[in-house]
Amino acid sequence: MADRPDEQTTATATATQHGPIRGVAPATTGRGLEAVTPQGKTSIADNVVAKIAGIAAREIEGVHDLVPTGAGAAIAGLASRVTGGDTRSLGVNVEVGQQEAAIDLNMVVDYGVSIPQVAAAVRQNIINRVGAMTGLTVKEVNIAVTDLYFPEEQARQNQPRVQ
Repeated sequence: MADRPDEQTTATATATQHGPIRGVAPATTGRGLEAVTPQGKTSIADNVVAKIAGIAAREIEGVHDLVPTGAGAAIAGLASRVTGGDTRSLGVNVEVGQQEAAIDLNMVVDYGVSIPQVAAAVRQNIINRVGAMTGLTVKEVNIAVTDLYFPEEQARQNQPRVQ
């Protein structure tokens, strides 16, 4: 598979869903994944894995948002939102090894959904997306549901107090 020129892209420099690519020697850089092939080296940073996981979680119906935890994380999250910074990895923490990743995320779900079903769908989507895009095996996805979202409360907050 790695012998075809059209597949010599960054995605093939890590691994496929069917196992490592011939000639790939994964090595860790301390931050993310690094794969070395005869044609060159590909590094995948931890924050890339976190963004993939964050996007994958938000793709699931019933997930309202991902939120950071702790005072420092909340301030950083607010600052990113105010300044228009990238919020795709907010609420996501990853630990990436040579071949595996562990992911923790904090989410707000819509009121009325089955939390176990949403969590299972989020977990499976993250495992699939991270595996397909990076070649990493996701060993665990720990999900903390930290709040519920009530659409009617949001509608009330958007109404003016005085008419």
